[in-house]
Amino acid sequence: MRRTLEKSVRFGDVLDMVYVANDGSITERRIKVLQLGEVSFRAYCYLRKSKRTFTIGNVLAIVPVIVKERRVI
Repeated sequence: MRRTLEKSVRFGDVLDMVYVANDGSITERRIKVLQLGEVSFRAYCYLRKSKRTFTIGNVLAIVPVIVKERRVI
């Protein structure tokens, strides 16, 4: 998971993440990682439309968003 976050910082990839908050609620978010620390990371959250801080230990799943190009002929 940490490797995915590092790649996102380096290449500017957008990620889909399943996250459990401290109150136990689970949310699915689309994020772009801005900074990566030891136990947390800063990211732009497209759901909340703001920069947020997330705890790495609370991330349940994270995958890169794959954009497929369509060719019009």
